[in-house]
Amino acid sequence: MAAVVALLFVSTSIFPAIQNLHAARAEAIDGIQLDIEREQRLIENTAMWRERRVEVESMVAELGYQIFGGETIPIVEANIQRILSLHARNSGITISSTRLAESMESPNWLLIRQEMSFRTNDAANTVSFLQEIQNSVPRLRVTEFNVSRSRSQYSGSITVVGFARSNGLIDDAEPDR
Repeated sequence: MAAVVALLFVSTSIFPAIQNLHAARAEAIDGIQLDIEREQRLIENTAMWRERRVEVESMVAELGYQIFGGETIPIVEANIQRILSLHARNSGITISSTRLAESMESPNWLLIRQEMSFRTNDAANTVSFLQEIQNSVPRLRVTEFNVSRSRSQYSGSITVVGFARSNGLIDDAEPDR
């Protein structure tokens, strides 16, 4: 009789406790396996995210070389005019006139438009001039280009634009307070 009572006790209280313990252990093992898989995915993705970060940083650096800098808008305009004049001089182009730069501002960017008239005796100089502009750092973009020939001289006009970040630029047009 004692053996039957002991068997009933074991089957009704100890056996379910052992089953609950086994189920909890199996659940814990499943949770640990999920954690391991998630950590492995994160480790695998870490290399990919590092590569993407390096790519983005290099793109940001490259774009940084394509924009003009300066503390004020007139300084940025002067930088664009200086680079354009330098490219003309290097190409054998004579500048006949330069208009005042025009700037357009958006919330984060400043577009500066510079127009100049030029003349040269050799058509190859204009090609060299355009190549200099195309390879310029910071980057200048040609928006308009006209050239005409009269006798042995070529004359024309060119309009270029350059970009600058408008954040932190001081606008000289505002009065000091």
